[in-house]
Amino acid sequence: MKIFSPKLNHFDFAPIIMLIPAAIILLCVILYPILNAIGMSFQFYVISRWKERRFVGLENYIKILSDDAFHVAIVNSLRWVFITVPSQFLVGLILALLLNRKFKGRGFIRSICMIPWVTSGVVIALMWSWIYNSNFGVLNDILKRIGLISTNIAFLANHDTALNSQIVVMIWQGIPFFTVMLLASMQSIPLDLYEAANVAGANALQKFRYITLPFLMPTIFITSLLRFIWVANNVDIIYQMTQGGPGYSSLTLSVYAYMKAQKSMDFGYASALAVYGTLFMSILMVVYIRLLNKKEQNR
Repeated sequence: MKIFSPKLNHFDFAPIIMLIPAAIILLCVILYPILNAIGMSFQFYVISRWKERRFVGLENYIKILSDDAFHVAIVNSLRWVFITVPSQFLVGLILALLLNRKFKGRGFIRSICMIPWVTSGVVIALMWSWIYNSNFGVLNDILKRIGLISTNIAFLANHDTALNSQIVVMIWQGIPFFTVMLLASMQSIPLDLYEAANVAGANALQKFRYITLPFLMPTIFITSLLRFIWVANNVDIIYQMTQGGPGYSSLTLSVYAYMKAQKSMDFGYASALAVYGTLFMSILMVVYIRLLNKKEQNR
């Protein structure tokens, strides 16, 4: 009896052959830019002085370590990620639990919840810049009407409020992602489990802890991981609203790398910043995955 027939071999290799064009495109679009950026990070590469382009080894990496803006950007990036993503998740989870219930107009509410997610980041930044405006922004007007403030606050021009104000914007923008993903996961949970829990006399908190949450864990893991990456790499919100200012008060690592490449045209330095940013995100992801795995093992 022949275990491997020509037809079987053809069937096994056909999908691989058909995937080769897509794999080549991915290598060109993803792998080449990554390798090119790493190569540029070891060079002095300023567009305005392109004739002086040369290999400088670790000079850019060493220079970055003594850069005050880099130190501030690291701290701001940690605040940006670890306040934004957990807040998005918590609010998204609450909304998903509410939208999972049956009530009149549920379909309409689900639809409008997606507005922040489908709106362009640049449009969101412009809209919230008007809301935060210190002269005629609606937020200052509301706060004055309810008596919380007596004079207008320059939310985006104040060192103490600039980054926090943009964190609020980023939280608002990302809530629908968690809401939709968690809601879809909730609707795949078998209803008999809840019926059995009702017969056993379980309350709402017990049903959430022992039925809903375990089923949501794979979704929570994937969505949180994606949001950590997306939020850390986000540029448009901060760049459009404050460009990392005032001073360095709202500067994050991704915004700093973008500004070095886009404004200073220093591709070598910007590429080194991007490599540091990748290492920074990789460390965060490893810690996050290990913490989740440890939590799963303790369950």
